[in-house]
Amino acid sequence: MEINYWVLGIVLFALTILVIWLVVRNQRDEKKFEKEVIESEIKPVDHDNDNISSNDEKN
Repeated sequence: MEINYWVLGIVLFALTILVIWLVVRNQRDEKKFEKEVIESEIKPVDHDNDNISSNDEKN
């Protein structure tokens, strides 16, 4: 059985390019996902100090 080194080289090159492309794409998507999660988190409600002091005066 003879090994065709040209075909083997082309296949290995294509697989290497595919793996590199998948890793880069995954990192980019992960950064995008993290940014979306951070932006979608519920931020704490900022209470107005005037309302708190007016409620204390009523009691």
